Amino acid sequence: MTVPPPRLIATDLDGTLLRNDATVSPRTVAALAAAEASGIDVIFVTARPARWMGVVTAHVHGHGVAICGNGAAVADLHRGGELVETRPLAVENALLIVHALRRAAPGVSFAVERSAGFHHEPAYPPLIWDSASQVAAAEKLLTHDEDLPVLKLLAHHDTLDPDAFLALGREVAGAHGEFTRSSTTALLEISAPGVSKASTLAQRCRRHGIRPDEVVAFGDMPNDLPMLGWAGTGYAMANAHPTVLAATRHHAPSNEDDGVARVIEALLAG
Repeated sequence: MTVPPPRLIATDLDGTLLRNDATVSPRTVAALAAAEASGIDVIFVTARPARWMGVVTAHVHGHGVAICGNGAAVADLHRGGELVETRPLAVENALLIVHALRRAAPGVSFAVERSAGFHHEPAYPPLIWDSASQVAAAEKLLTHDEDLPVLKLLAHHDTLDPDAFLALGREVAGAHGEFTRSSTTALLEISAPGVSKASTLAQRCRRHGIRPDEVVAFGDMPNDLPMLGWAGTGYAMANAHPTVLAATRHHAPSNEDDGVARVIEALLAG
């Protein structure tokens, strides 16, 4: 029996679609183009901010929409990553989270991702790809430029185990935000309550009349778990975090082995 192709493919980027050097392989480029040519929408769903989407801009077809910041923003890649929708974290919630984590995890440092820039505390590890617009205490960063939405609050710790830090964050401040992680380090990514890759993807699919069982999704880290569970068919990459592999029925070859492309090829072959 042939299996009908999905209507939409939703894929994470780092550790999933992209190789470890943050490039898109020729095989993956060809598979994405073939999917779009066959009438399947492809949407990138990532923790990256819109300004970091240049790695895939050349491979955007169709509507050109990407879900960024773990669901906190929707960007139009055909228009230079312009944000067409945001789901911001309220400043009051962010401050409550900062205060709770400072008490529970001494040594924590914070960064703030706004719709138009990135800011961090002096102790927060500097980013290779980005320079901060402001360096100051989180409390000051959150109460400055309040007209620009806060998309994500990030919390970093030098010594805590990444999974233990995630569990701690959810325990002490989970009522005020959505906690997840996509880094191999102890870095928490915090969005507004209920905002995730899954919830924003589900919202867009409802608007376009696409059912969960018509979606195939790919991911590798804890921030992908809700999306992989929501989609009718969710694939964990072979290189995925152990909890993602354990929770996901379908497994694809690793990102270094063009796993997403291989599955797309099989889907198109029926």
